[in-house]
Amino acid sequence: QLQLVESGGGLVQPGGSLRLSCEASGIRLDYYAIGWFRQAPGKEREAVSCIRNDGSTTYADSVKGRFTISRDNSQNAVHLQMSSLKPEDTAVYYCTADCHGFSPYWGQGTQVTVSP
Repeated sequence: QLQLVESGGGLVQPGGSLRLSCEASGIRLDYYAIGWFRQAPGKEREAVSCIRNDGSTTYADSVKGRFTISRDNSQNAVHLQMSSLKPEDTAVYYCTADCHGFSPYWGQGTQVTVSP
């Protein structure tokens, strides 16, 4: 069974950067498309970015040019580099094993707070 673990969240000032990681043990993550989603308080979960098996990537319009998703096969991880962070990026960020949010495999989430 695939188990995903997110890390790297925290408190950062507007304009700052964070790198989130999604890691798995016991199975290679490059077998899967890996998507990042986020959910802010009182809001619906939204897709942020995805990287597919062929390496192609997609981004939500709200994060294009600021976030970069990548694979690190040596660490069996997928990273989400977030730059120029805004208060509206504040949310719990989750990784999952597809691009559309239909996978049963989700991590526990990592909190990102962007605040002065």
